[in-house]
Amino acid sequence: MLLSLPALHLQTSEYHPLFQLPHRRLGPWCSPTGSPAPLSCETGCGEGSWILVCRLLVPTQVSLLSMEEDIDTRKINNSFLRDHSYATEADIISTVEFNHTGELLATGDKGGRVVIFQREQESKNQVHRRGEYNVYSTFQSHEPEFDYLKSLEIEEKINKIRWLPQQNAAYFLLSTNDKTVKLWKVSERDKRPEGYNLKDEEGRLRDPATITTLRVPVLRPMDLMVEATPRRVFANAHTYHINSISVNSDYETYMSADDLRINLWNFEITNQSFNIVDIKPANMEELTEVITAAEFHPHHCNTFVYSSSKGTIRLCDMRASALCDRHTKFFEEPEDPSNRSFFSEIISSISDVKFSHSGRYIMTRDYLTVKVWDLNMENRPIETYQCHHDGLLQQLLQDV
Repeated sequence: MLLSLPALHLQTSEYHPLFQLPHRRLGPWCSPTGSPAPLSCETGCGEGSWILVCRLLVPTQVSLLSMEEDIDTRKINNSFLRDHSYATEADIISTVEFNHTGELLATGDKGGRVVIFQREQESKNQVHRRGEYNVYSTFQSHEPEFDYLKSLEIEEKINKIRWLPQQNAAYFLLSTNDKTVKLWKVSERDKRPEGYNLKDEEGRLRDPATITTLRVPVLRPMDLMVEATPRRVFANAHTYHINSISVNSDYETYMSADDLRINLWNFEITNQSFNIVDIKPANMEELTEVITAAEFHPHHCNTFVYSSSKGTIRLCDMRASALCDRHTKFFEEPEDPSNRSFFSEIISSISDVKFSHSGRYIMTRDYLTVKVWDLNMENRPIETYQCHHDGLLQQLLQDV
């Protein structure tokens, strides 16, 4: 499984006041070949270290960088790579997600696999090395399917992963492909029971007539085993491809969004969901935009945002109506007529949207820029970061 993380190189000496992220140095967000690639953003935190990871649709290698080390001393952990030196299409990373503490990083690929990396613990000899992640668990989340009614092949590619807050020793996460969302439990086991009365040491049933004494089963230490088990399967609710999922702050519900609809789910109910956004027109020829991403507010369970292919962001309040067909706020940056080109509509499409930790700001990623929006100012972003060099758009126009 291969991945590249040439995102924002963040240092802990200066912090961005909006996202509590350092902002001394902003690296280019592009593929290793220099060509632009729409990304999704993910922030992860540790004790004094912040990392912002971007999802690239190109096969390279995983390199999780410690923010407290020089570039020359940053180490690439290749222990999880396969023996062959080339990558198949199934190995291409399609999504990444930190858990809430930053200790775990989950990656999903086009082969339907989920690989979880765990941050290496500090040692006495290497106190400041906190940027290395090793493989913690690997499991097959989705398999390829075929819809015989629609003659449609459903890929196993993982589109999104979302962690649930940890409530006990086990971890829970949501993973989705184009049609099905699954809830997974990841747990550790380092002891096994021994000394059963009705079973022998190999697990086979014993003849009750041969049992003359009763034994008390005991737990024996064993090698650490990490198990991933599916707890819920949420299917058959989306006509179009799912592009994002988001866990609500009440931790009882989550939403899944496809190109035209957003559904609200309860974690305990797998056969029913509620449609909260539907932008499908009566005549599909009148369709002018699609939903590209959706995210719940980190603190208010009734508030969420979703972005569109036109570069707009809509803030909705579920208290207003059951179907949020009317937005509460509408964020859009006016287009400069002098800068309009053949690629204007393409590069304005938002590929991902995130709330800040405080819930006051929104960060969006389009083809060329990352923009920071204030919820109290809808007409323009308060900050814009260019992700590619200035001549990229001119180069694209020359190639047309």
